[in-house]
Amino acid sequence: MRRTTDWRAAEAEIVDGQEFRRQSTNKETDETIEKIAWLMDRSIPIGSYRIGLDPILGLIPGVGDVFSGVLSAVLILQAHRAGIPKATVLRMVANVGIDSVIGSIPLVGDLFDFAWKANTKNLELYRSAAAGRRDPGRDWVFVAIILLGVGLAVAIPILLVIWLLNALL
Repeated sequence: MRRTTDWRAAEAEIVDGQEFRRQSTNKETDETIEKIAWLMDRSIPIGSYRIGLDPILGLIPGVGDVFSGVLSAVLILQAHRAGIPKATVLRMVANVGIDSVIGSIPLVGDLFDFAWKANTKNLELYRSAAAGRRDPGRDWVFVAIILLGVGLAVAIPILLVIWLLNALL
């Protein structure tokens, strides 16, 4: 069963009781997203392994991770403009956030940048969402887990400081 469901003229298809939307994207958007993912994650061959500019830029203190994040934001913006579901766009933001936060840690972050290919992950998210094969519910769960983790990472030190202050005073 197919029908038009929103102003972006995305077609909806019901599969096993779940609605999947096939987004109307254009070739220029697809090419822009492909090029950014390739440039940032796979443009430089090293033997059988490929890296991109992201881990190399990450070696530049301060500026490198910011520049990588800006280029990744362009990919996310293009996906949003193409009408990709909000949950998938938020998951893309989380992928880049993980890359930026952990990538900014000296040494460990630089090694992490070589393995975590956020732009390639985001390209796959974009492709599956644009084709209508992506269940946004899975992305909401991922985003909720990330938010819970961030909340705990902020709350635990605050609670420890409060506990220590109460114990000392």
